[in-house]
This record gives sequence, C-alpha cells and structure tokens, in this order.
Amino acid sequence: MYFLLFSLFACLSTCHCFIEKDVKENESHCGLLTRWLESSLVSVEITKKGFHREVVTTVELSPDVLSGARVVLVHRWPRGVYVDPYQLASLSEQSDWQILLDSAIDLEVPAHQTAGFVTYVYPSLDGPTPRLKVTIPIHGRYHEPSYDGGTFTSVDIEHPELLLRTEKCTQLHNVEPHAVVDAPCTHDNSSTCPWVKLQHQERGLVRVQFPVGDGSLVTPVCAGTLLVTMLCCVALSKHMWKHRII
Repeated sequence: MYFLLFSLFACLSTCHCFIEKDVKENESHCGLLTRWLESSLVSVEITKKGFHREVVTTVELSPDVLSGARVVLVHRWPRGVYVDPYQLASLSEQSDWQILLDSAIDLEVPAHQTAGFVTYVYPSLDGPTPRLKVTIPIHGRYHEPSYDGGTFTSVDIEHPELLLRTEKCTQLHNVEPHAVVDAPCTHDNSSTCPWVKLQHQERGLVRVQFPVGDGSLVTPVCAGTLLVTMLCCVALSKHMWKHRII
C-alpha cells in the first residue's frame, strides 16, 4: 500500500516538474519573442514612376535572431493599385520570400469598380539576417476622369503590418502592448495561426500619384473626333468616286 502511494506521489511530482518546465520554457520564448518584436522596425519606400511602381519594404530585426521564429508582412492595398499574380509568382521563385493573396485579382477592372485586397509576404529567416528587404511591383489602375481640372489622382499606401510567431511560444496571452491576430500559417496553407502583431510601429502613409483624364475635354474631344471622321469619309468617298473604285 505504502509502495503504491509512494509510486503515485513520485509520478505526480515528475509530471508537475515537466509541466512547470514547459511553462517556464514557453514564458521564456514568449518573452524573447516580445523583446525581439519591440526592437523591430518597418519602413517603406516607393520607387519608379508612372503606372508601374515598386514598393520596397525594409524590416530591421534584432541581431539576436530567435530560433524558429517566422515573419509575415501583411499589406493592405487600396483599390487604386493592383499586383500581377503571375509576375509575383515568377519573382518569388527567384527571391527569398513567398506571397499569398487573399482574393483573385482582375487586372482590367478600373479603380472605381473594384475593392482593396490583402497580401501576406513570408520572408525567409535562414541565417543571421537582421535586415529583410522585400520588393513588390504594383501597378496603377485606371481612374475616373477628373472634372475639376486635375490631371493626377492620389493613392495612399499603408505601411505593412509586421507579424511574428514561433512554435515554442504557444501561450500568447501575455504579450502586451502587442496584439495577437490570426493570419494564414504559410503561403500555401489557408488555415490560420495566432501571430503577434507589432503594435508601436509607425503607421504612416506613402502617397503616390497616377495621371487621370480631364473630364471637361470629353465634349470637345468627341466633337473633334466626329468631325475628323466625317472629313475622312468625305475625302475617301471623293477619292473612290474620282478613280471609279467600287
């Protein structure tokens, strides 16, 4: 009897030690994840001109790379721009990042007939890489013509959200002031996982301008086009009549 009680007590003590060890390891990894997140910085730069631009996102990470950590950049794009899925697929094969789109992209729809979309970029953290740089080509959609004399329209692009996670941090309940959000686990998996979102990053806007048509010129352009068409028809008919071309 005493032997059974002693065995049960030893088993419970061992289980308690393992559980306490797992809890301490989880708290340690979550603390490291939070500190690593606080030392991270995200910046955005727009390069090139015209309808075809490049969004260059730079992520400054802590030199002490957390083992098993993963990063995702969440871009929330406005309806005034789009990305080419085929171009991105080709770029991701040649780069150290993968991308996931939340919806299908129609390349031909004008800005006022579509909605914004979200992309999830998964950079690789292989090796000591305190700085990540991701370049995404974007393209301006056609906008409605302006009737107030303006020749350009502005499109505001937000800084991406930085999300981090590690498999060793399973209890994400004490990561204040940061938030826990759900996002796709990988670029080829639609299931979601909890990620820690950087809360104190600069959420500024980068403004780009795209040319638009002048709506006040619709009437004179149509009238001029009709006049030129009629003159060409008269001249062509006269030429055919003169040379007996039937």
